[in-house]
Amino acid sequence: MIIKIDKTIPSSEITDPELFRNRRALLKAGMVSALLSPTALLADTSTSPNSSDWSHLDVADNSLNRGNATPVQVVKNYTNYYEFAFDKQGATHAAQALNTDHWSVEIVGEVEKPCSITLEDLLAKQTLKDYVYRFRCVEAWSMVVPWVGFPMKALMDRVKPLSTARYVVFTSANQPEAMPNVRKNLMLAWPYTEGLRIDEAAHPLTLLAVGMYGEVLPKQNGAPLRLVVPWKYGFKSIKAIVKIEFARNAPLTTWSRFAPDEYGFYANVNPNVPHPRWSQYSERPLSGGFFSARRKTELFNGYADQVASLYDGMDLRRLF
Repeated sequence: MIIKIDKTIPSSEITDPELFRNRRALLKAGMVSALLSPTALLADTSTSPNSSDWSHLDVADNSLNRGNATPVQVVKNYTNYYEFAFDKQGATHAAQALNTDHWSVEIVGEVEKPCSITLEDLLAKQTLKDYVYRFRCVEAWSMVVPWVGFPMKALMDRVKPLSTARYVVFTSANQPEAMPNVRKNLMLAWPYTEGLRIDEAAHPLTLLAVGMYGEVLPKQNGAPLRLVVPWKYGFKSIKAIVKIEFARNAPLTTWSRFAPDEYGFYANVNPNVPHPRWSQYSERPLSGGFFSARRKTELFNGYADQVASLYDGMDLRRLF
């Protein structure tokens, strides 16, 4: 099942559907044996899921245009992951040193059921689905990605935040032995942290993703567990999550600490609020290559109908 939120995204913008049509790639990569129990497969399939077959995750191939998609190697090699490298291609190679074995996530703070949970146990009680979302980087490039994951709200329902919880703080992996820039203490304060207001975290669009294009997440794209918040700039969608804290007070996140005049806490996609060093009025879709025509950026990345009400009465120029 593909969940297309809001309006239909033009098929020419979807990145490399050739890979996406391989519905069994997750199994070949060992995802079911390593991460999933059979109960984690789609609940709304008309037949009982077979643990060796993902064919029930059917996607209409004719809805995807194979002629204009970004090559998969561009997608996998065009990513910001500064713990590993400051250039997009370098991060792909360096991130392979990340140790994702025996992954667990610590859940703490203003929550009824704090715990440390393995990724296997976390996914065993979730229903994984495909979600096709726009992705907009603060650097003014964009793509469309089919993620595999589940709503953040499903995890929240499981651990039961207290009424005193107003924010959710996410912390990324901190492996200096594998992360060159963490080891050298370069540029940012490590480990990487990000945060959302609790109503943003609970919104149906907010995902915890474990895969993309029918594959396990590549390490450079956030394996084994990342956040996806499609109406915000990409740096909000933190990778390699190891800790989730429910907090009373707004956190000082990594980019807000490093450059508060450039990277605000909310980071909602907004063509009317320029970055201090470039315009956000338009973006370069990666689907057409480096010289593709730019498209006008949409408020909230095209998801205004779903999320604008979260910010009623707020000055989005000041609270950027």
